[in-house]
Amino acid sequence: MKNRMLVGAVALISTVALGGCGMIPGSGGSGSKKVTIWLMKDSVTADFLDRFKKSYEDEHSSVELEFKIQEWGGIGPKVLEALGGKDTPDVIEVGNTQVAQYAASGNLRDLTLESMRDLGSEDWLPGLAEPGSIGGVQYGIPWYAANRVVIYNKDLFEDAGIKNPPKTRAEWIEDSEKLNHDGNQGMYLPGQNWYVLAGFIWDEGGQLASDKEGDWQGTLDSPAALKGMEFYSQLQALGQGPKDADEEKPPQADVFAEGNVAQIISTPSTATLIEKTNPELKGKLGYFPIPGKTSKAPGSVFTGGSDLIVPQKADQRSAGYEVIKALAGAKWQEELAKTMSYVPNKPSLAHVIEGEESTAAMAEGATQGHATPNSSQWAAVEADNPIKPYMTAVLQGGDLRTEAKDASEKITALLIGS
Repeated sequence: MKNRMLVGAVALISTVALGGCGMIPGSGGSGSKKVTIWLMKDSVTADFLDRFKKSYEDEHSSVELEFKIQEWGGIGPKVLEALGGKDTPDVIEVGNTQVAQYAASGNLRDLTLESMRDLGSEDWLPGLAEPGSIGGVQYGIPWYAANRVVIYNKDLFEDAGIKNPPKTRAEWIEDSEKLNHDGNQGMYLPGQNWYVLAGFIWDEGGQLASDKEGDWQGTLDSPAALKGMEFYSQLQALGQGPKDADEEKPPQADVFAEGNVAQIISTPSTATLIEKTNPELKGKLGYFPIPGKTSKAPGSVFTGGSDLIVPQKADQRSAGYEVIKALAGAKWQEELAKTMSYVPNKPSLAHVIEGEESTAAMAEGATQGHATPNSSQWAAVEADNPIKPYMTAVLQGGDLRTEAKDASEKITALLIGS
C-alpha cells in the first residue's frame, strides 16, 4: 500500500544518498562492486539507516551499501522502468499491494526457496506475505506493517461507565450506543472508509473481489460482503460522520480533537496529530484492536506496509537478497519496530513493542491482517474506486443488493480492463 497511512508516525529521512563501492565475493571474480537499495521517503529514519549500514558493512567487509530515497508520487512508472533495465537497483522497497503489478512485468526474481529456507516465511503476517506471493511464487519479502486500531477518549469512556474496551462486535455496538449521548458521538466513522469496510467483509468470510479460474470478479454483492456492509452501516449510524466523504474530508484528527468524539478508527499515528491540535487530550487517548465477531480474535484489518523485491536484471541479485535477509531478519526487524513503532513481519517479534499501548494494539490486530485483491489491475480499482460511492449510496438509503451488484460489476470491468 502507498505508505501515506504511516506518515506522521515517523521522522523525515535525509534524501542524500549514501554512496560508495566495495567488492562482494563469488560470482565473477574481483573488482569494485556495490549494492544499491531504493527505499521510500519516510519509511525509516536517517539514524536507522546509518546504524544498519555501519553494522552490515562491518559484518560484510567487501560490501558497501548505497541507499537512494524515492518519493511515493510517480513511483509506479519509475519502478517499472527500473525493472525493465533502466538504472536497475539491486533491492527495491514497494508497497505490499503493488507487488502483483510489478510481478506482471516478468522482471522480478523468484525468492520462494530463499524465503522458506532462510526467513521462516510460514510465520509471516498474512497481510504482508499474501500480496508478496503471486501464483505460489514469493516475489516480495515482508518488511514492516501498520494497520488501523480504535483510538478512544478515556474520559468519555469513564463518564459512560465503560471500564474495559470491548472485545466483540456486540460489545462494541453496545458501548458505542452508550457513548452516543449528551452531545457526544459514540463513533465518528466517515461513510467512505472502505478499508474499514473491507475488514468487516473479511470477518464474514467475504472478499472485495475474487479470482475464479483466472478471471477476477467484484464480489461486493456476495452474502458475506453484504453482511459486512450491514455492520458498517450499523456502526456508522452511532455518530455524525459524513456519509459522502472519507477519513480525510474533514481530517479525523481535527474532528476528534474537538473533544466530543468517543472513538475513531485510524492508525496510531493519528493520535500525534490529535494531541498537537488539542494538547489537553495528551495522555487521555487509549487504543484497542478492532473487535472481532467473537472474543477469540480481533477483527480483520487491512494491512498496509512494505515488501522488498529483487529485480531480475539487477547486477547484484544475490548480494541484494543478502541485504533483504538482514533487513527482514529478527535483529533488524526488532530494531525497526522499536525505532519506527511499526509492526514486525512476524507476530513472534511483537514482544519488543509490548510496552507501547498503541503499537501493541496494532500488532494484535495485525495477526488478523489481509491485503487487497492480489490482481495486477487492482490499482485501477483504487484509482476509480467504485467502492466509495457504493457505500455512500447505501448509507443514504439506497437498496443494498442493487447498489452492491452495480459496484461489483464496475470492479469486474476495471479488473479485466474493459
